[in-house]
Amino acid sequence: MRFWLGTHRPYWLGQTDVPLMVSHRTLGARKRLPRASAPWVLDSGGYSELSMYGEWRTAARTYSAAVYRYAQEIGMLEWAAVQDWMCEPWILKKTGFDTLEHQYRSVVSYLELRLRAPDLPWMPVLQGWEPDDYLRHYDLYERAGVSLAALPIVGIGSVCRRQSVRGAIDLLVHLSGAGVKLHGFGLKMTALRSLASFLTSSDSMAWSYEAMSRGIQCNAPCANHMHYALEWRERVLASMDTVPFQLGFPL
Repeated sequence: MRFWLGTHRPYWLGQTDVPLMVSHRTLGARKRLPRASAPWVLDSGGYSELSMYGEWRTAARTYSAAVYRYAQEIGMLEWAAVQDWMCEPWILKKTGFDTLEHQYRSVVSYLELRLRAPDLPWMPVLQGWEPDDYLRHYDLYERAGVSLAALPIVGIGSVCRRQSVRGAIDLLVHLSGAGVKLHGFGLKMTALRSLASFLTSSDSMAWSYEAMSRGIQCNAPCANHMHYALEWRERVLASMDTVPFQLGFPL
């Protein structure tokens, strides 16, 4: 499984060869962009945008133009998440829509971005809250002519935070058995270690919360945080290497 270290500091892209995940919300307003030293991936920032506004205020044409810029100026962009719609109950309350509408809009986002910028590496995202929601969303993509199993990577949102490990494993087994190569967004370490064998990749920014809880200060240019994040990543990868798995469960 490939692990992308999440960061809210875009300049890290040019200062480490560790694969990073960076959000559009931290890149969009920057006039100057770093050149990447390693492959990286882009999060659309959807959770923040829907949490704040209850809608996507960033138009698809604006987002696709920004991703073009990142691909050209930063380089080494492996994939960019679409402008998906999360299905947590508090997000649904904020938008006023139901799960099915959010799923429909997520599919539309993938189709529109692919139409606007077919040469960019868009990653569609499966969304839901209960396990059956994700299977329905999978079918919705298929009915729209999108074969998820044929794509290099497909994001799966919320499930690894919402469901028990057992419920998440059942769902991931089903999807991976159908040939879907999954990326797990923002996993906590317990979920990551249990679900890693069913994921092609995942990301986490849990180092940030751990650093804050330990009182580690961030001084310009935030060197303390980068050093801590890189050390944290090494600890995570080492712990995963030493944990045996059987059907995704630590033995």
